[in-house]
Amino acid sequence: MLSNDVIKKIRRIEIATRRILTGSAIGDSRSIVRGPGFEFDQIREYQIGDDVRYIDWNSSSRANSLLVKQYQQERNRTIIIAIDVSASSLFCSGDQLKSDVMAQVAAVFTLAAEYAKDAVSVLLFSDEIELYIPAGSGRQHTRLIMEKLFAYQSKSKKTRIACALDRLMGLGKPDGILFLISDFIDTTLQNNKKILSLVARKYDFVAVRCLDTNEHALPLAGFITVTDSETGQTVLVDLRKQSGAASLFLKNRLQQQEQLFKRNGVALLDIMVDRPFVNDVIKFFRKRMMK
Repeated sequence: MLSNDVIKKIRRIEIATRRILTGSAIGDSRSIVRGPGFEFDQIREYQIGDDVRYIDWNSSSRANSLLVKQYQQERNRTIIIAIDVSASSLFCSGDQLKSDVMAQVAAVFTLAAEYAKDAVSVLLFSDEIELYIPAGSGRQHTRLIMEKLFAYQSKSKKTRIACALDRLMGLGKPDGILFLISDFIDTTLQNNKKILSLVARKYDFVAVRCLDTNEHALPLAGFITVTDSETGQTVLVDLRKQSGAASLFLKNRLQQQEQLFKRNGVALLDIMVDRPFVNDVIKFFRKRMMK
């Protein structure tokens, strides 16, 4: 049974997302989840509101009139949303847990897919597959996903992204769009280049990295005791200067992840937990649309 707070949160996300999708904030609202699933239909006269990137300048010059290329939806695509529910997602230094923001991001993608009439499947994972919702579409399916996103309680503490990648390879949904939402705090990530590359060849793969500000750079705070939420290990950390070992470790981890994703054809969308993420999502998909 969902609490009233969760129900209100779901309704706010639904309202905000539908405003974005039905407005002009991102141009073609269906493009938020679509990749190259379009085919050429015809050339027609330009109309106010048409995307200027589709203007056919050669044809316009010959006809002495502004003409645009019109495309048809080639097919509906399957959207797969994999969400990390391990213990590291239960961290925050501000008002919101990473897990809550991850759920909100996944909810926005789910609602955008429903708007585009695409099928959506959801995979919740830690160091094991905890929940899988097969691909489906429609309002009832979307509501089921939303309820699971905000009400699910994880069974495990640790993160093992490879288990999610292995399952995704076996789903048999080629040419779909995969959003893998995680903080990517996984010490084995760099050892899984092969499976990461295979998944990126099978899907249009977007890694959505959700991090707290303090996971980008630690504050100057002297000596502090830190406990790993996944292993329970406690260590004393020296935070007297930004160039210290802890800050350097965080910086190197982010850079290594970015290099790994880039080498294997995985797009990266960074989400900061302590600021609204919608603008970051819009900018990301606008950039993809321009390629």
